[in-house]
Amino acid sequence: MKKIYHLSTCDTCKRILKELDPPSSFIIQDIKEEKITEEQLDEMEELAGSYEALFSRRARLYKERDLKNEDLDEGRYKNLILEHYTFLKRPVIINNDKIFIGNSKKTVAAAKESIHEQ
Repeated sequence: MKKIYHLSTCDTCKRILKELDPPSSFIIQDIKEEKITEEQLDEMEELAGSYEALFSRRARLYKERDLKNEDLDEGRYKNLILEHYTFLKRPVIINNDKIFIGNSKKTVAAAKESIHEQ
């Protein structure tokens, strides 16, 4: 599978998508317009190793709900991501059996290299 989950209203996601310049073989899903399904999230978790790896602690709702003071387990991470797109660390780039999560320079560079390798 070749897929990129992003948020079209996020300037960082827009910049990264432009930088990645993914080929037309990639499916690009705006997670605000097309909600992540449980099946899609499970596929991401299988590649990432945990739901926690996909979870964004930078989300506004994370602070508003005071989640840092809760003991979150894998089930709770999964349910929060399914409940609201803002809890997914973005972008998530899947290139066959490789997954790249988040917007760090190192992650984006590795994703770009993976996408464009021959």
